[in-house]
Amino acid sequence: SQMRDSRNVVEFDDLHTYFYTDIGTVKAVDGVTYDVPQGTTVGIVGESGCGKSVTSLSLMQLVQAPQGQIVSGEIRYLASDGKCYNIAKMPRSEMLHIRGKEISMIFQEPMTSLNPVFTIGEQMDEVVLLHEEGATAESAKAHSIEMLQLVGIAMPDKVYASYPHELSGGMRQRVMIAMALSCGPRLIIADEPTTALDVTIQAQILDLLRGIKDKINGSIMLITHDLGVIAEMADYVVVMYAGRIIEKGTVREIFHTPKHPYTVGLMRSKPSVNKAVDRLYSIPGQVPNPINMPNHCYFKNRCEKCTEKCGGEYPPMLQ
Repeated sequence: SQMRDSRNVVEFDDLHTYFYTDIGTVKAVDGVTYDVPQGTTVGIVGESGCGKSVTSLSLMQLVQAPQGQIVSGEIRYLASDGKCYNIAKMPRSEMLHIRGKEISMIFQEPMTSLNPVFTIGEQMDEVVLLHEEGATAESAKAHSIEMLQLVGIAMPDKVYASYPHELSGGMRQRVMIAMALSCGPRLIIADEPTTALDVTIQAQILDLLRGIKDKINGSIMLITHDLGVIAEMADYVVVMYAGRIIEKGTVREIFHTPKHPYTVGLMRSKPSVNKAVDRLYSIPGQVPNPINMPNHCYFKNRCEKCTEKCGGEYPPMLQ
């Protein structure tokens, strides 16, 4: 394949990922287009169920088949060897050389992402032995312990020999981050990377991710609900709603001059130390049912600025 811009690491081009169920088709990702430039952090924000994680799982070829399928569109990835791959059509056997080494993912649920029947060390060593040429059991162990130290885990030797159920949620989250960073990936997908961590540890982990990104000149796709994390980490922001992108731009544009009513609602709903309010703003209504959604503006029933003209086709994205 051919990249549209050689400065990008990943380009999503009109991506459609659907889930076929007994009661209808769930259009989890319905025509998503955005880029992840080299050496930048792109923040993906939106309510639960808007398609953030499914977009990243499509990039990793981890959408659960046969129900989940990439129906159309392209996901172009520029590998470290200079070749461009269309991941949407890449054979799974070839994807094994990219997943975990060049593109790694910090999963949203550390409680269930680790295999309960293997020790932490066995699971971390597997990544190194699979992707690093000439790696031995001894070198893999040394590298795994070094990565555990890097993410701030005390007594890494003991954690290395432990099973997942022996660790707290925050410790398991750090293990997942250490595993994702083991091979120095070109692109890190961080799906709610600080969910199970307290505020002080969140800051350490975000600093760690930023440092790793700068060290290897890599890129980060940061999926989160926390607008504070986006403000601190992201260079560009993509706002998703009901499987589509409704607005995207630089972090300054999104935070200071949001255009879409949904983005405005998100900004109003975040707490502020400068405003004394009794109650935080809440966007009215609920996200529409994702099954067999019609082709009109999904947000019109929740929009305070909705008029009679809003009942037609979905309006063009603001950027």
